[in-house]
Amino acid sequence: QVKLITADLGTKEGNQQVIDETTGLDIGLMVASAGFGTSGRLVESSVEEELNMIEVNCVSLLHLTHHFSSIFAQKRRGGLILLSSMVSFQGVPYAANYGATKAYVQSLAEGLAIEMKAYEVDVLAAAPGPVATGFASRANLQMDMTLSPEEVAIPILKSLGRKNTVLPGLLTKVLVAGLRSVPRWGKIRIMSLVMGGMTKHQRLAS
Repeated sequence: QVKLITADLGTKEGNQQVIDETTGLDIGLMVASAGFGTSGRLVESSVEEELNMIEVNCVSLLHLTHHFSSIFAQKRRGGLILLSSMVSFQGVPYAANYGATKAYVQSLAEGLAIEMKAYEVDVLAAAPGPVATGFASRANLQMDMTLSPEEVAIPILKSLGRKNTVLPGLLTKVLVAGLRSVPRWGKIRIMSLVMGGMTKHQRLAS
């Protein structure tokens, strides 16, 4: 069965609506995949949009994660999948705030995964690379190499209960493996080149 709820997760009212309309349902898995990105130089961005992104990517995610983890803890069963990103492991020039929101998600999931073991609840941080959704258009990015949603979703679901972090898709694994041996400052420089290419059209337009 599918129950559709239309809510603005950038607001307290929207998050409470999701909680109210799922009360009483036998839910065993929460996938926190709602979110969006921004790109370009932070100083040139809209602070309202950047703050709204934090509300959706971080505040809403915490609100709903806390709610459903409490329910799962009482049942002593369930799973939580939090959508992180491969950009969560270092600073990300030209998407600094977006990268920071995903670092929050990654850190939260890693800590929560240990805590929830006492309640027999599985927690997974899913950190994919570029995925062919509406994300690039919303974030004003030009992405060449992307994974399909299916290439990401299937390995994520298979990893729940088996590990705490998954890098879904071959492309993600290759990209992250290439950065693994690089010091943090070097990763940031590489991300600057990558994101600089994805946002080059913004600077040309200005």
